[in-house]
Amino acid sequence: MQVWPGEAYPLGATYDGAGTNFAVFTEAADRVELCLLHDDGSETAVELRESDAFVRHAYVPGIMPGQRYGFRAHGPYAPGRGLRCNSAKLLLDPYAKAVSGAVGWGEEVYGYHFGEPERRNDLDSAPHTMTSVVINPYFDWGDDRRPRTEYHHTVIYEAHVKGLTMRHPALPEELRGTYAGLAHPAVIEHLTELGVTALELMPVHQFVNDHRLVDMGLNNYWGYNTIGFFAPHNAYASWGDRGQQVLEFKSAVRALHEAGIEVILDVVYNHTAEGNHLGPTLSFRGLDNPSYYRLTEDDARYYMDTTGTGNSLLMRSPHVLQMIMDSLRYWVTEMHVDGFRFDLAATLARQFHEVDRLSSFFDLVQQDPVVSQVKLIAEPWDVGEGGYQVGNFPPLWTEWNGKYRDTVRDMWRGEQRALAEFASRLTGSSDLYQDDGRRPLASINFVTCHDGFTLHDLVSYNDKHNRANGEDNRDGESHNRSWNCGAEGESDDPAVLELRARQMRNFIATLMLSQGVPMLSHGDEFARTQRGNNNAYCQDNELAWVRWPDEGEGEGAGAGLDAFTRAMVWLRKDHPVFRRRRFFHGRPVEGAKGELSDIAWFTPEGREMTGRDWNSARASALSVFLNGNAISEPDTRGERITDDSFLLMFNASPRPLEFVVPVNHGRQWQVVVDTARADGVAPGTGPKVAAGDRLTLVDRSMTVLQRPV
Repeated sequence: MQVWPGEAYPLGATYDGAGTNFAVFTEAADRVELCLLHDDGSETAVELRESDAFVRHAYVPGIMPGQRYGFRAHGPYAPGRGLRCNSAKLLLDPYAKAVSGAVGWGEEVYGYHFGEPERRNDLDSAPHTMTSVVINPYFDWGDDRRPRTEYHHTVIYEAHVKGLTMRHPALPEELRGTYAGLAHPAVIEHLTELGVTALELMPVHQFVNDHRLVDMGLNNYWGYNTIGFFAPHNAYASWGDRGQQVLEFKSAVRALHEAGIEVILDVVYNHTAEGNHLGPTLSFRGLDNPSYYRLTEDDARYYMDTTGTGNSLLMRSPHVLQMIMDSLRYWVTEMHVDGFRFDLAATLARQFHEVDRLSSFFDLVQQDPVVSQVKLIAEPWDVGEGGYQVGNFPPLWTEWNGKYRDTVRDMWRGEQRALAEFASRLTGSSDLYQDDGRRPLASINFVTCHDGFTLHDLVSYNDKHNRANGEDNRDGESHNRSWNCGAEGESDDPAVLELRARQMRNFIATLMLSQGVPMLSHGDEFARTQRGNNNAYCQDNELAWVRWPDEGEGEGAGAGLDAFTRAMVWLRKDHPVFRRRRFFHGRPVEGAKGELSDIAWFTPEGREMTGRDWNSARASALSVFLNGNAISEPDTRGERITDDSFLLMFNASPRPLEFVVPVNHGRQWQVVVDTARADGVAPGTGPKVAAGDRLTLVDRSMTVLQRPV
């Protein structure tokens, strides 16, 4: 076999049509072998003799796409110094573009012997571990164009590749649970009819099913356990894992783009699947443990953990930062994705211990000409000290607004003193984002997401019911800000079902009419239930998969919710006053038609709110006027936008309340939304009302009035 020196860049395996260049970083190893794996179980070892700045490399002519490979690192095994090289362990390439197979859990994939963690384990892991794959980088993208939807037009739909497609009745069996399933016309049609502009996919980076879960007969369904930051997860491919997963993912992106839907990836750069000091040796640990991971200062055998998973990547390491930035650019340039949601993003800001808003990672993102131009969404917390950082990310970033979620939940379940904060969340959370130059669109608003109760369960359970997870109901959040509407779990009481349906409509309407960027969780439009399980991370089964309407989902309390959700999304799309690019001022806008303020708040009696009204502990109802003639910014052509004006009436109290239509903000109005009605009322079909009229809102309901320009 010919072996040429090759190049130190790019890292990973790079096929050029005649052969493949291999390059891998390790400062810890004394020497590295490239192992070319054959289908009969044998392997050919090629020592990577060339080294530039600790990158070992070689070019091997004739190595074609589909070739499986791994690395063996020869060097010191001294856990007390953080060094864990062991040539008996076949290691994944950190830059592998595809991964074949799965981990066969046994002592072979660990660096120590079970029951004797101090004794080195020299059992060969090759027959029991995943392998890297050389891919063909070429793909016919045709005339693919990124939708590049501006944030104020964006509606995000968070979904799981398998969960969304596994039970869709229109999909062939072989496409269910796959990237190809995402690209099926039936799935895309649902998303486009719903008004979705961005599909946010839960992790599709190659991940590992945890040893503990496999032993329990469960799986890591969510996928927040990454081992390959460049490789699409192979189990979601319908026709092979020797590079086919890359082609299938690209095809799905191309199909979604054709429908005008952006693809955003939920990415997990804060930790890896290798876990703590008792975890397996699969890749990074065996190549260069102290360069990739944060080790404790007093004993390098152990790992700093701000993620709750056993380890955290070392964010001050230039090699870790390079890997993350290379990964992000790869998914944008080669896989054509449109943005990222960063899991536990506060960990990415920890260069040493504290969360540093000006850390190197954010500097790199800010100046990168590729990554800085796509959507960047932070989950702005982790489990470390000072990890809750909602509102504190740099101006380029948007954030999952956990305070929005909590406040809206509190408002509709009748929590005292929620009113003033609810008003702030409804109008874009200026208290969180205005001071650092950001706009309402920095707030990704959500009521539910993959983590926690579904929308149906939020109004059906007071307590979590997670016993199926095998942890005696100890896992998952215990404080859900939920309310079961009078009965825990499933109920056949008509009054309970009616109230639950109304509450779900309240949440959907509030979400879609709030300033900021709305995000729906997959299946909530069908009132999907997980039977009270608020931590379904290990439930790769019908409990967590979306049941589509043809299978009976949406019956009972959820009947008609799909149509109502669709109507609310399109009401938002049709009216710029619900998706402003700047915050309200609370005063008339210069140059706008009329002298009314851009926003005004009223008590149910129709008088403007006072400080006493805002501070009343018993206050649970209000109206807000949104002036469509006073939108505070011009459109893209420089012309001032005018829109219909709206009056939003909220009654979160447990009794009916009479609301007075304010007398000075419009003479004629029409009801366009009434969550007390099963159909929610379609625009243009509701009753007409006049200034000074009185409307009775039933308990826990919302009414929206529209005043044409």
